[in-house]
Amino acid sequence: MTRRWRTRSASAVLGGALLAATLVSAPAQAAGTTSAATVCGLGLGSVTAGGDHKVQVIKATTPLTASTPVVRPTNLYPDGAARLPSSLGFEPVVPAGEQRGGFVVLGDRMYETGYTLDGSGGTVPGSVAQRLIGGGWAPNHRYFDRSVYYGTTAVRQNTYALLDFALTRWTVTPTTGWRNRKAYNGFASVKTMALISQTATYDTFLANTYGGALYTIRVYTSGSAAPVVKKVRSSTWQNFDSLVAVKCGSQSTLLLGIDKETKAGYLYAVGHANGTATLIRGLGKVPATFGDPHYFRFFADTPESGHLFGE
Repeated sequence: MTRRWRTRSASAVLGGALLAATLVSAPAQAAGTTSAATVCGLGLGSVTAGGDHKVQVIKATTPLTASTPVVRPTNLYPDGAARLPSSLGFEPVVPAGEQRGGFVVLGDRMYETGYTLDGSGGTVPGSVAQRLIGGGWAPNHRYFDRSVYYGTTAVRQNTYALLDFALTRWTVTPTTGWRNRKAYNGFASVKTMALISQTATYDTFLANTYGGALYTIRVYTSGSAAPVVKKVRSSTWQNFDSLVAVKCGSQSTLLLGIDKETKAGYLYAVGHANGTATLIRGLGKVPATFGDPHYFRFFADTPESGHLFGE
């Protein structure tokens, strides 16, 4: 029986293990490892100018490899209307399809959005859904994403946005929706970010600045404590317009930086974050062209796939 798409509540958040073996390495491997047993890889999604969804896998092999992008579904959004797509979670559905869901801004409104693909890659009729969250998402918002953490007794979901000088956090629950909004000033220099770590009490992002510095930003998921900001590098990171990260091994991160001006992507192995002592190894330029306006992490969002542990 075909299931209609839905973004799950705090008791059952979108997820699945369909590509877990491809996207996440075994715990013993370090980021960038190219052993025969396992290779770290990153599921990259994008929204095209025509409103399509596109997905490909980038692997930290030697040399680096990128799969042929798969475009499906097409014409999901009106041309040029989509902005700020969140990470996109997926799960398999019977008999051979895939259910996907996340958030996206259309015009100046945020929507919960998703759809189901059948076994042939076509969109299941009637499965495309968009639920309005709210308006006010001005063009000067420059980053948005969500984080879902599976605890032993409960699941938490938080959403984050960058607007002008403020980093904003919300708590998302199935009964009350988006609540407990908290804005933190002092982030005007941040260009973009990528989620690299999740725990029961905080999320950590890797962020670059317009001046080229690289920082970790730890944001507590409740209360009003200020984020903890640590410098990782002081220069050379200013060209990246998008950052996408996945875990690799038990504590490392595979990071993709995308320069939209040159349409180039560069892959990095980032060790467990520890301020300026953080190990970062450049793995090289990815053999692909990155010409879409918006990029996001495509991942299996389940307890089995594990959390990000980059800090």
